[in-house]
Amino acid sequence: MLLVGYSFGIRSERRLCEEVHLNLAYRWFCSLGLEDAVPDHSTFSKNRHGRFRESDAFRLLFEWVVARCMKAGLVGGEGFAVDGSLIEADANRSRSMAREQVQDLRDPRHATRAVREYLRALDAQGEPATPAASISPTDPAARWTAAGGPAYYAYLTNYLIDVRVGIIVDVEATPAWRIAEVAATRTMIERVEQQFALKPKRLIGDMAYGAAELLGWMVNDKAIEAHVPVWDKTERTDDTLSSSDFQWDEQANEYRCPQGQPLRCEWRAFKRPRTHITKAHTIIYHASQSACENCPMKARCCANTLQRKIARSIHESARDVARNIAKTDAYRQSRKDRKKVEMLFAHLKRILKLDRLRLRGLSGARDEFLLAAAAQNLRRMAKLLALAPAQGSLTPA
Repeated sequence: MLLVGYSFGIRSERRLCEEVHLNLAYRWFCSLGLEDAVPDHSTFSKNRHGRFRESDAFRLLFEWVVARCMKAGLVGGEGFAVDGSLIEADANRSRSMAREQVQDLRDPRHATRAVREYLRALDAQGEPATPAASISPTDPAARWTAAGGPAYYAYLTNYLIDVRVGIIVDVEATPAWRIAEVAATRTMIERVEQQFALKPKRLIGDMAYGAAELLGWMVNDKAIEAHVPVWDKTERTDDTLSSSDFQWDEQANEYRCPQGQPLRCEWRAFKRPRTHITKAHTIIYHASQSACENCPMKARCCANTLQRKIARSIHESARDVARNIAKTDAYRQSRKDRKKVEMLFAHLKRILKLDRLRLRGLSGARDEFLLAAAAQNLRRMAKLLALAPAQGSLTPA
């Protein structure tokens, strides 16, 4: 019955029971006879917080649907696209507490299910994480965000889709902040590889996934082509020399400036070898001060400093791979393929009407996102399988 509700945008469980009671097709799908009683709406909540979550039933259902799509030949496995979309949480934006008041949530008066789940997550971290600046007392795991208009509390639904026909191969619920969004990418790719033995040849994403650490993981650890714009702040727009104007010498471990002067991370030998890696996971390369003082290009290179410095990421080789991929025709096709995940988010919010959550807490968000993704896959599979006999192929034109 829950699948019926999420497939046809029936958000109210009371209304869902009424629809199943009257609609013969819904009764057939739910294996209910004409005279069978429809379950009461209160049973959804009892089972959701009981045996459904204990057995991870919604995750198992979603993975069964993905396996069925794979069996039908709807998943190619060659290219995946990843993205996240904000879904408003069931929390009043006018009610909030400051981060200094987070301990007040341990008051028994605030002991709702969502609050208890949030506190358990904090305690499990060992060291308490820095709370958000604004916390909802009803759903503290939701993040305060101002993306796209007035600020509100929200969660992120992260989709990993196969670009062949747009089947969702994994979904992950996270709080609405960029670090969690990027971390969800690793979680989903590894879970799909473990569960379905699928690893994409290329991964498509927007610039949010172009961070150096994630690119290094994709290129070096997973051997996945990163069809992702590189998150790069080294290019200058004030007619001065950017890092790309310096030539990198891998063997010598140094840069060469346009005047041929070297930039090195160390200019003398140390008794104890040093990595020179900073907290930002970069290595600083700098020229000699004497060379910069007499350089004719100093005004365009380092007018306000004594010497030129370049911060090179420890994942710079992976970033270079992504930059080279961005010049290919395959990358331009990937930019078009990425629209398929955007269309799924539009369908989720406009057709399935999941623009605001009904359940609270990260577990509630996870349950809703899994059911909605399963419903979207079922709708797409039904449509493509119905068209297959007429078109002779499962892949839409």
